[in-house]
Parts: sequence; structure tokens; C-alpha cells
Amino acid sequence: MERPDDHKTELRLWLRMLTCTTLIENEVRRRLREAFDITLPRFDVLAQLDRSPEGMTLGELSQRMMVSNGNMTGLVDRLVEQGLLRRRPSPTDRRAQIVSLTPDIEGYLRASEYSRDRIEDLRTHLKEGDTVQAMITNVDRKNRSINLSVKAKDIAEESDAMKQLRSEQAASAAGSTNLGALLRAKLDNRNPEQ
Repeated sequence: MERPDDHKTELRLWLRMLTCTTLIENEVRRRLREAFDITLPRFDVLAQLDRSPEGMTLGELSQRMMVSNGNMTGLVDRLVEQGLLRRRPSPTDRRAQIVSLTPDIEGYLRASEYSRDRIEDLRTHLKEGDTVQAMITNVDRKNRSINLSVKAKDIAEESDAMKQLRSEQAASAAGSTNLGALLRAKLDNRNPEQ
């Protein structure tokens, strides 16, 4: 029969991980508030809708974010008041509304944020209306604009790829250098005449 003391180490690890999660979440909340004057739940709504340009119903949005429909309605109401979201009737369900990001927010991409190479005139690389993949680096709610950076996105992707590569290399190296593997290799290479 299992006793609570049998899982003391696992419980301590779980509590430590919960504490770390809380600390990280609080730091993210603080930075979002200071840098963009937005709360984490509102940012989550905007991020979900950014992944779905055609929009979503409130039910789909609340299901994705794992919150109640009532909470989602309040969040969306405030974001609509701020001019960040818009609502339109669903073409298939007259009881539902589709929520999406407002299209009239200006995005600014400076030439210095397009590439690591020096670019004198960004118009030689892009035309107005071109689609680019970029990272949001600043949000100006007063002027309804966002600053974008292709360079920051590329750097973040390269950093993630390098972390993944280092992790894979460490995992493969760890598998072949443990004591058991070394002893097995030594025994396999031993000459039977010795």
C-alpha cells in the first residue's frame, strides 16, 4: 500500500515547478503591462485571433483559451471598446458573432528592422501592401499603430533553432557516454583470446 511519504520527492518537485510557473507568469504579466499597457488575458485573446485572420466565434475563442463564455464576453467587450477587435454576425448561425482583429491598425516596419544588412530604401525590397512575417516589437494604442521587425523574428527563430540543435546534440551525446554504454563498448571490443 502506498503512503504519502512514498511520493515526497515527486510532490516537492511538482510544488517547485508550480512556483516557477507562477513567477514566470507574473513576470510576463508585469512586462506586458509596462511595455504595452495590456493584460495577459487580453494579449491571449489578441494572439488567438492573430492566428485566425478570418475570426472566431466567442464559443470557439473561449474553448481555445479554456475560459468561460462569460469571461470571454467581458474580455472581448473591453477590446472592442478599445478599438482592437470588431464583431460581425455569423453567416451560418444568427445567434453567434464572429470576433476578429480590426483591420485599421497601422503596422510600421523600418528599413533597419527588415534585415541585418544595411538597407537604404525599403521600397526597393517591399511594396505597400506586401505581406511579411514579422515580430511585434511595440504597440502604440494611442496612435493605433504597431512597430514590426523582420530582423527580430529571424533572430528569435535562429536562436530557437540553435537551442533545439544543442538540445538534440546533448541528448545524443548523453546516450553514448554513460558508464554502462562505455563498459558495453569495452566488452564488445575485447579480444576473446585475452
